[in-house]
Amino acid sequence: MEQRVVVHPPDERGWRRVTYGGRTLGTAYQPSDIPVFLTAAGYEGAEDVDLTDEVVFEWRGGGPETWAQSPP
Repeated sequence: MEQRVVVHPPDERGWRRVTYGGRTLGTAYQPSDIPVFLTAAGYEGAEDVDLTDEVVFEWRGGGPETWAQSPP
């Protein structure tokens, strides 16, 4: 991949927008959604991708274990 996949901070529901190259791939409700988006985008080997790989992913607002924001 030329650029990293960006997983944006969780919204108020805990869902995270996933983008690549400025294009939205989808909204992830859980980590297992991300390989599905990558497969649909034509990324080979998406089913085996390591979500903690910092070369491939840029996690904003928490890593793969973060899916809901704490209430203010």
